[in-house]
Amino acid sequence: MSDSDANPRFRTAAAIDVGSNSVRLVMYRLDGRAIWTVFNEKVLAGLGRELATTGQLSAAGIGAALGALTRFKALLEAARPDRTFAVATAAVREAADGAAFVRRVAAATGLKLRVLSGAEEARYAALGVLAGAPGSAGLVGDLGGGSLELIRLVRGAPADGVTLPLGPFAFRQHSGRADSDLRAAIAARVQAIPRAFRAETLNAVGGAWRNVALLHMRMSGYPLEIVHQYELPRREALAASRFIAQQSRGSLERIEGLSRRRMEALPHAAAVLEALIERLDLQRVVISAYGLREGLLIEAMDAAVRCDDPLVVGCAALGADARAAGVLGQALEAWLGPPFARLDPVFGSREPALIAAACRLADFGARLHPDHRADLVFDQVLRAPIPGMDHPERVFLACAAFARHTAAPAIRAPALVERILSPERLQRARALGAAIRLGMSLSGRSPELLAHARLAIRPTTVTLEADTAWAAILLGDQTAKRAATLAALLDRELKLRPAR
Repeated sequence: MSDSDANPRFRTAAAIDVGSNSVRLVMYRLDGRAIWTVFNEKVLAGLGRELATTGQLSAAGIGAALGALTRFKALLEAARPDRTFAVATAAVREAADGAAFVRRVAAATGLKLRVLSGAEEARYAALGVLAGAPGSAGLVGDLGGGSLELIRLVRGAPADGVTLPLGPFAFRQHSGRADSDLRAAIAARVQAIPRAFRAETLNAVGGAWRNVALLHMRMSGYPLEIVHQYELPRREALAASRFIAQQSRGSLERIEGLSRRRMEALPHAAAVLEALIERLDLQRVVISAYGLREGLLIEAMDAAVRCDDPLVVGCAALGADARAAGVLGQALEAWLGPPFARLDPVFGSREPALIAAACRLADFGARLHPDHRADLVFDQVLRAPIPGMDHPERVFLACAAFARHTAAPAIRAPALVERILSPERLQRARALGAAIRLGMSLSGRSPELLAHARLAIRPTTVTLEADTAWAAILLGDQTAKRAATLAALLDRELKLRPAR
């Protein structure tokens, strides 16, 4: 696996998204395929709040949106991103005065909003999901204030989709808890979804569904509060949805950690999720923190950059010197990847990508205090906003990064690790970290010196050999100690020797 040297056409970007409920500005830094959010601000303007009853945008919402967009324009002029994307979605698209609003925005701020069709909105949401998790399959559902965009993923790309009036603003006659009348009305509209959209997985996009996931985490005592790629099995997703749908806003507001600004829409979002699970026979719901805005970004990237693995690129970019991390990481991957490929995989086809990513993190934490480096690196890798990995993979990489810096038998955050990672995967993470530590120690972080040594893992032995002229230099006491740790973790005999 290689790191692309191709640069995107832009290194900084901004996206303005004028939705039915919120108006948001997000600014990004891009390191190739790695997308980092550096600024995020939203205003809950409620543009579409009265659309279902009047056919027009809310007057108060227009005022709030114009105020937000005027501020956003000033922020953009100060930041000067390389690219700016400004789009409007369902409310502006459907309102009788939507076109007039777009003209008013242009006159007041100079921003030219691109009004997306329902198909475009769904497609960009799907591209965003794929930006955050390239292996995603099934359906993408983006629930906004006015509508639900639902689109199928076929062979890793967006396919056909539908737009349905399933946002909370489309049911203004209902408020508070999701009563039986609202749930029946939602179920009736969900029946319009073709049966061809039945799928195993729903990739859920939208703030209200993220709050459903957060509530489920609290209900289940889940220790890693990262919503991106959080997975709810069918039975648990239904239980959480039904529980939330039956709660009043007051009851929900007493739960710590949930967005107070999302409370009004939360029971509605739960009722929609329940109806989708039952109609489409969904077996799991996976939450995506990526969506329409990231879809706009990834479509604009160079083709060569889009093909890079965001996990590997993100891990290389996490440190201060991404290029150096890439070069050293590639050398380590080439050195230890083939020996580890001889072991039974613990992550199936994902194993090579995880090894590559762990190698890109080999020098991460070099500037941290050595007495605390392992713990600090574990915490930072565990919670780094890097796409392209699910929660077990995230914990695996954190454990490997921890073991790269220490041979201590006690792992960081043992209760969290044991909840998410199987013993076999934890043992492999420790072995991978030990192998990276061995390679870094043996070579002094030099890819050139690393090339003079070879690692082999066989059913009963771990063998480390060095070119004859380099054996005395590379196979010293420190190297022997690091190699012994690796062999013990793999339950194998260690052999150190010059090349024959």
